[in-house]
Amino acid sequence: MLSHLTPLIQAAGVLLLLAAAASDVVRRIIPDWVSIALAALGLLAGLLRGPHALLGSVAAALLLFATLALLHRRGALGGGDVKLASAVALVLPFGAFGDFVEATAIAGGVLALLHLALRPFAPRLAPVRGASLARRVLAAECWRLRRHGSIPYGVAIACGGALMLLGGR
Repeated sequence: MLSHLTPLIQAAGVLLLLAAAASDVVRRIIPDWVSIALAALGLLAGLLRGPHALLGSVAAALLLFATLALLHRRGALGGGDVKLASAVALVLPFGAFGDFVEATAIAGGVLALLHLALRPFAPRLAPVRGASLARRVLAAECWRLRRHGSIPYGVAIACGGALMLLGGR
């Protein structure tokens, strides 16, 4: 289904999704530049597929944006998540839209279960000045787990998007 995507578009999309996921874990922020770059990549991919395919991807992205914006308004989802998911929908052909939503929902469920399962075991790691980035991120994540902090749903979106970009099912 995604054979039309060139390896360069696939690789660029996956790298952008990795950047979004890493930023969401570390800072709980998905940079706008990632979503903008993905959207531009999506418009390029749509142009390569043809005008009707581009229109389908734009329609799917707008539908997803409107739906997720309602969830954001209710506080259930961050604004960066809304923009990232909509940008991913632009990259994918319309026929892959349902699979993307499904893969993202499954990844989100696994992520939520992992957070719930790890909460009782999150150690009290004190941030250490000069420690490695990995150690600081681990300390911050343990702190968030103990305080029932937010889940980095950008990770789930990145997993769903990367799965689709790398071949879907």
